[in-house]
Amino acid sequence: MTRPQFASFRSLLFVACCLLGAGCAHDTYQERANMIKHHADAFYDSLKANRVESAIRDNEQIETMASQMGDTVKKRARQQGTTAVEREFALMTTANEAAATNWLALGQYFAIKRQFPQARATYQRVIDTYTNPTDKPYREQALRALRDLDILNPPTPTTNP
Repeated sequence: MTRPQFASFRSLLFVACCLLGAGCAHDTYQERANMIKHHADAFYDSLKANRVESAIRDNEQIETMASQMGDTVKKRARQQGTTAVEREFALMTTANEAAATNWLALGQYFAIKRQFPQARATYQRVIDTYTNPTDKPYREQALRALRDLDILNPPTPTTNP
């Protein structure tokens, strides 16, 4: 992920935090927004330090949070007013976008390090995991990145005996 993309993502995360009620110190939504930000920061810090396994764990934590929030949105949609559901949905969307963006950044990291099989697998993970209509930009970016990898490291043709 380039610096402008990361700065844009951090701005998006900040706006989401503000929308979720940043004024209340004990607001569970704010606490979860802070956790997403913490894991996103830890993800990039780990990549900068070449600790890929740690970066993956942090991103998996963001994905887990998004999944849990999705379950909560489904339950609360039937039980509570729209404000609580809207806040939870906004946070879930932020977590999902953060995780998808991080996987794409990890693919770029692997490509820069010339670890092409890992880059391909990471981009394929985005394509396979992020299947909702709102995730289309991430799938398209991953598909373009796979084609770009073919320029850097063309697949070897397999021969049939």
